[in-house]
Amino acid sequence: MLRRRWKTLGLAAGLIGATVLMGATPAQAAPASVTSYSFTSEAGDYIGAGQSRDYRSPATNIRMSGTAGDLTVSVDAGSEWWTVHLAAPRGDVLRPGRYLDAERASFRTGRSPGLDVSGTGRGCNEVYGSFWIDQIGVAPDGTVTLLDARFTQHCERADAPRLQGTVKFAAFPLSYRFVSDAGDYIGAGVTKGYTNATSVFGLQGTASGVVFSVSGERDDWTVYLYPPAGQALTVGTYTGAQRYPFNDAGRPGLSVSGNGRGCNTLTGQFTIREIAFDAAGAVTALFATYEQHCEGGTPALRGTIRYFA
Repeated sequence: MLRRRWKTLGLAAGLIGATVLMGATPAQAAPASVTSYSFTSEAGDYIGAGQSRDYRSPATNIRMSGTAGDLTVSVDAGSEWWTVHLAAPRGDVLRPGRYLDAERASFRTGRSPGLDVSGTGRGCNEVYGSFWIDQIGVAPDGTVTLLDARFTQHCERADAPRLQGTVKFAAFPLSYRFVSDAGDYIGAGVTKGYTNATSVFGLQGTASGVVFSVSGERDDWTVYLYPPAGQALTVGTYTGAQRYPFNDAGRPGLSVSGNGRGCNTLTGQFTIREIAFDAAGAVTALFATYEQHCEGGTPALRGTIRYFA
């Protein structure tokens, strides 16, 4: 995933009624990427010493070096310093996905991926672990420019206390999550989240309406978000939504469906928290939440979309 150019974005949630737009939100700054390192260490873990940390740039100096085959993130936090070493199986490169049965990166064998998290004078002799690459971007010269990864590490033995962490470098949010009430037909009463390590996301459309799609973990979902006819989609809350594309001209359109299930009629609302378009007017980034009720029922499906925003 490479970095993008942004045109417009709203950041503050206004209120958009079912029939009247309550003032368009002016364009503001483009979505901001995140560079950070955080971890949680169980009692007895040698590396994290049973503590938790959360570092963010620019307050903390976080650097990345290497290639998609073998990369290192370095964190300089004054009296503490940390290194996260991630490596693909030898002869391969890192790409979005799950990397299981990781060994200490510099000494990995066979087809094992490599992991080695150390810091402040502490390191493992043997590593047992796994990691997930949610995003990775590579420049033409092979330099890694973007990273979003999570890891779990055990020192010296597979059942040792865990060190779990997340490392981001110039990364944008990319995920989908929903919560389904008992009795909701679409979500079947479950709560589930999707990341780019296991799922593929799609976003298309313009200010006239957008379509977000998710495919992964044996599921396929589609979310339609449309303003009332003749209006432009902007930051704000759209109430009184009806099923798209059968919504009345003065009402916003919403439709969340998937896995062979959809509403015949629906009521609901959605909030556009951030949205951006390219120079041609195509949507490039979206942060939105929604609430949907099928067939006039009380059970709700609630979801959050993060697509590079």
